[in-house]
Amino acid sequence: MGGGHGGSGGTTYKGYTLHQPKRWHVVTGKGLCAIMWFWVLYRAKQDGPVVLGWRHPWEGHGDHSHGHDNEHEF
Repeated sequence: MGGGHGGSGGTTYKGYTLHQPKRWHVVTGKGLCAIMWFWVLYRAKQDGPVVLGWRHPWEGHGDHSHGHDNEHEF
């Protein structure tokens, strides 16, 4: 295979060499993983009851009148 310069700091298993990732790859991967889990847990907090069937999406926050109780009555 290409790049066979000896001690390259990788691990060889059955003829395949797995090189160690660079530090910025590790840090970026961990950062993006954290952002992903924060987003997943945030959405689970927001939509969990609807997804689990505990409430309907149109049940929202309750009354939708917004203080317009008798506006349409004559």
